[in-house]
Amino acid sequence: MQPVKRIEIIANYVELPRILDGLEKAGVPGYTVIRDVAGKSLRGDGTHDMAMTMLDNVYVIAFCAPDKITAVGEAIRSILNKFGGSCFISDALELRTTHCVG
Repeated sequence: MQPVKRIEIIANYVELPRILDGLEKAGVPGYTVIRDVAGKSLRGDGTHDMAMTMLDNVYVIAFCAPDKITAVGEAIRSILNKFGGSCFISDALELRTTHCVG
């Protein structure tokens, strides 16, 4: 097993291209995007902007080597500070497997 960092980002879908670009520039090798997520956080219920619904949110999950996390934090923090959203970073273990193509 390999130690990795798990990155979870919840933001408005309009910011998705900026977020993915930031992850790529920070050296994150891949990600998964789940669209139309809804929820409630300690920061409020998301209804402060009636022009957008909570279903305009995306959830991005990605994993990277621990040495990339400083660059990820710098890239994502500037986007979220400007446009809003949440980012959570935690430790994880990657179970590497062999993949046979045939």
